[in-house]
Amino acid sequence: MFSKKLTMKSTMSYSAKIIALKQLIETADAIVIGVGAGLSLSAGMEFDGERFERYFGDFKQKYGIKDMYFGSFTKFDTPQEFWGFWSRKIYYNRYVDTRAQLYDDLFHMFNDKNYFIITTNADHMLLHAGFDKHRLFYVQGDYGLLQCSVPCSQKTYENEDMIRQMIARQDGLSIPTELLPTCPNCNAPLTLNLRMDDKFAQDTGWYKALDRYEAFLKTNSNSKVLYLELGVGNNTPSIIKWPFWNYTNANKNAYYTCISYNDAYAPDNISKRSICLLEDIKKVLDDLTLPMPKDRGF
Repeated sequence: MFSKKLTMKSTMSYSAKIIALKQLIETADAIVIGVGAGLSLSAGMEFDGERFERYFGDFKQKYGIKDMYFGSFTKFDTPQEFWGFWSRKIYYNRYVDTRAQLYDDLFHMFNDKNYFIITTNADHMLLHAGFDKHRLFYVQGDYGLLQCSVPCSQKTYENEDMIRQMIARQDGLSIPTELLPTCPNCNAPLTLNLRMDDKFAQDTGWYKALDRYEAFLKTNSNSKVLYLELGVGNNTPSIIKWPFWNYTNANKNAYYTCISYNDAYAPDNISKRSICLLEDIKKVLDDLTLPMPKDRGF
């Protein structure tokens, strides 16, 4: 169990942290990467601002929605408007605007390493960047999948054709009634395959990814492992942050690093094997590619 005492500051300079992290990446036997919303935000996938105004200005005008995140919890007047909003959110975050230089840089930095990635993101930008799908675990769902709203089963359904039709035939805020998606098994409405309540469907693919992730953790449980957090916040710390702390504490050969513009700290009991960088992820990754003088690091 991790200590309740948290360490936010370090006597190490920024440059010393970069040197130490670079050495850990180069010498680790295995790297477990936890990816949160902050990575996509740093890559330019903002849920607010100009990008939100461009795609959702009409929804903002009617419902007072300020960004895509809070729009996800809006009670829309009709199912047609619900899917008007969600078809746009899925389309622009899953099927277009899905390549970013930051994700490409991340791929080139870790592609030749022994890695596994767990992410709470649903945008599939990791897959679009080229990461091996067998080394990815999308624990919170996928914008590209729908499920039964009941659910009558744990099956999921690919939605790209449906979403593209909704976008093409959208009238104002609404999609045509005939495009409302229904379950092919029980005829109930289909909904998003996102962990928003206790009805989240975990299909065969989800369990296979979980098995691969747990096998990777077990195989490397006593190795020199770097647990690396990128843009992980405190909305769901029990998925990535707390387990990473516990894994690091349990393995004396493990190291923990968190990079986030908002949340960068570690429990006191692993602080000597931790690097916390309260910085923009893009800046850190850029600096990791620069030549560095030799240093003892960790």
